[in-house]
This record gives sequence, structure tokens and C-alpha cells, in this order.
Amino acid sequence: MASHFLSNSSPNPSAETSNLEMPKNEAVSASSSSSSSSSGRYTEIWNYLWIPLLISFSKELSLARAANSTILMPTQLEGDSRSLSVPRCPAPDPKLNFRPVIGILSHPGDGASGRLNNASNASYIAASYVKFVESAGARVIPLIYTEPPEILYEKLNMVNGVLFTGGWAKSGLYYETVKGIFKKVLAKNDAGDHFPLYAICLGFELLTMLISKNRNILEKFDATDQASTLQFVKDTDIEGTVFQRFTPDLRKKLSTDCLVMQNHHYGISPGRLLENSDLSSFFKVLTTSADGENKVAVQTVYVSTVQARSYPVTAFQWHPEKNAFEWGLSMIPHSDDAIQVTQHVANFFVSEARKSLNRPSARKVLDNLIYNYSPTYCGRAGKGYDEVYIFT
Repeated sequence: MASHFLSNSSPNPSAETSNLEMPKNEAVSASSSSSSSSSGRYTEIWNYLWIPLLISFSKELSLARAANSTILMPTQLEGDSRSLSVPRCPAPDPKLNFRPVIGILSHPGDGASGRLNNASNASYIAASYVKFVESAGARVIPLIYTEPPEILYEKLNMVNGVLFTGGWAKSGLYYETVKGIFKKVLAKNDAGDHFPLYAICLGFELLTMLISKNRNILEKFDATDQASTLQFVKDTDIEGTVFQRFTPDLRKKLSTDCLVMQNHHYGISPGRLLENSDLSSFFKVLTTSADGENKVAVQTVYVSTVQARSYPVTAFQWHPEKNAFEWGLSMIPHSDDAIQVTQHVANFFVSEARKSLNRPSARKVLDNLIYNYSPTYCGRAGKGYDEVYIFT
């Protein structure tokens, strides 16, 4: 029985016999060596475990302290509560309108030479003008030039400023509509409402014709699909003008780098504007530019930016909206500086619109916003506008 018992306990008899025959002092030594090896392994394992255990313990301790802590309000803290109070956001200036709306006048046609819509009553607004205004924090209501005057002027009472776009129309209903809106803009300002107007390219040309009372005052220039500079008139005070937001470095670049886009056949030279008493008394010239003919004749230099002396009216014989939002013409500048030009011009316009006293019904505004219409993508042709809103 003893033999059987040993057999179950020691599967290796030779090892068992060898162990039994080992001298006593050697057996003790082997036992000590085995104990030392086990101790070393335990030390090594502990070295790996103690850091994570310590981190875990620290987290638990922090959570326990947080659970037992009391959050005090600033007024419960000791000392001067005024120096410990939480800063409060200042109330908005009640004199400013922080939900401004801009009216943009539509132009005859579809913006694509009839490829999109050839209806005789079609009109359009290039989406770049809408994005231009929206980028500065305003919304847009389209002023559709073919609408009855009573509807058009009702919309005019829903906006805080107006934008006349580029284009070609200088006669007929469109001319008369521009004339009527311009009179309303001046009347609103005369009545005490700060109501700004931006007139771009064709818009500038139409204002020149209206103010001078001379439909033939414009001169021909060759400035189509051309990037150019702006030359500031000597000793011109830019305070209160569209250029006041420009950094000195960017203003300097405007006169040396081609940061603005020109695309027009007509304009007015500085000499002709100054000779006309109606124009020179209404506008002050801020900048001039040169067309693409590179001739010495005076007609190669034209007025490129003007601002009214007594009204928040600014006119551009260049396209501030194109740099950031149009891609169809090859010479449109898209550099970082050019994009800043677009943004500064848009920001100034909307900052002027915020001064408007007009506070129309929110419901009426929502019902007439351009969001009620969908833009048409026409940039696939690789020329002209990228998107247009078409109205019929």
C-alpha cells in the first residue's frame, strides 16, 4: 500500500530517490535557492503593479474629496465680492439693429444670356451678392424690379439698406425702378433713418447718370475681366468710409497688388466727375483705377470708388463680391488679401445697416426672404456667374 501511495505522489521515481538520497545540508540549500527565486519574481511583479495602483488610489481620493466639498457662490466667498463676481455679458446697444436685412435689386434677364430662362419678364440676382451680404451678418430680401411699385416699396420698408448690382440695363423700367428706389433712400436718410446704399459697377453708372441728370455722361473704358489696383486720391480722409476698416498694410497692398476685379465697358473719368457740379457736390472721390489699354490719354483712368458727402451711399466701379464668391472669370483674384478686401467691404455695409431705425415685422421679413427661392447652378459652363436666383 505504501508503494502504491508513493507512486501516485511521485510520478518520477528516480527524481524521488535522488531527492531522498541528497545530503541534508544540500537539501536546505536547494530549498533556500527556490525561495529566493520566488521572492525575486514577486518583487518584479510588484514593480509593475504599484504605479497603476497608486494612480487609481489617487483618483479615488480626489473623487472622495470632491464629493465632500461644498461649491460656494461668489457672494459667499470671503473678501470683496465685487472682485470675485462672474463677468456679465453687456446688454446689446438698443440703438443698433442686430438683425439687419438688405434689399438687393434684381436685374433683367437670367444672368446666362437666356440659357436658363428666356422669359421676357425674367430677372435675376447673382448669388455672390447674396453671399456677400450674408457673410457680414445680414439677410436678404429680393427687390424684384418688375413688381408693382406698391409691392416694391412695401419691401423697401422691410429692409435696412439697399444694394444695386452690376449688369448692363440703363433704360426702360429698370432705369425708372433704380431712380425711384434711389429717391426713397435719400428720403429715408433725410427723415433721420440711417439707410445705406451700395452701388456696384452698373449701379455706380446709374447713380452717375441720375445725379448728373445726364444719361450721356458716361465714357467708354476697356476694363473687362481685369484684376487691378486702387489708387487712393491724395490727402483723402478715409475715416468714416469703406476703407476705414482696412489695415494700413492692406491699404498699401491695394495700391500695389491687383486685389480687385474690374469687368465693365463704361465709367467716368476724374476730370469729368469734378467738372459736373451735381456729381462733385454729392460724391467725394476715394480711389481711381486704370483700364487695360495702357494709354496715356486721360480716359484710361477712371473713378473706381466714391462716397457721398452727406449720405451713407458708397459706389464701386469694381466688384468686391467676386473675390470670395465667383469663379467663372479667369482674372478674379482669390488670394488671402483679396478675400480680406471682400470681407471688409461687406462688413462696413452691414455695420451701416445696423444703424437703421427700421424694425419691420418679423413675420413679413420671413415671408419675403430670399430663402423662399432656390438658386440655380450655372457655373458648369465655366464662365459668367456660378449661381443665380431667377425670378419670373
